[in-house]
Amino acid sequence: MTLKIAINGFGRIGRNITRALYESGFRDRMQLVAVNDLSDLATHAHLLKYDSVHGRFPKDVSVSGAELVIDKDHVQFFSEKNPALIPWGKLNVDIVLESTGFFTSREKASAHLQAGAKKVLISAPAGNDLPTIVYGVNHHTLRSSDVIVSNASCTTNCLAPLVKPLHEAFGVKCG
Repeated sequence: MTLKIAINGFGRIGRNITRALYESGFRDRMQLVAVNDLSDLATHAHLLKYDSVHGRFPKDVSVSGAELVIDKDHVQFFSEKNPALIPWGKLNVDIVLESTGFFTSREKASAHLQAGAKKVLISAPAGNDLPTIVYGVNHHTLRSSDVIVSNASCTTNCLAPLVKPLHEAFGVKCG
């Protein structure tokens, strides 16, 4: 089964997710079907292709109408401010990768579910009403019934795997 993913927010994080997908070898299991961002498609295609940090993207990138074409894959591009209006359901989106930094609460991220997505993964810290998962630290607590999950912050993802064994061995009182 191919997991259909969509990205809401095609800034640094959204583009890095795309780069990782196309460089990972997992494209037989995951398919990027849509991107939503308020900036124009041509600019995003250029920024994906020519990254000032990671260098040139190793796949062909072009624009065809309202689609971002990556290595012959046609990815729908939307510029919708309200996620509840994006047709995730029509595209059979399994997971929306929420990387705008704006929809970080259960209430706000639920708009993706209202639009038909099955699950939402937030790339930022979220409210206390959502599970926060850091791989290598507490990923074993993730349940299939969790439909909206936070992946914490980049700082937390860097620090927590280092602090966890120290805390387990010696105890960390604050930090």
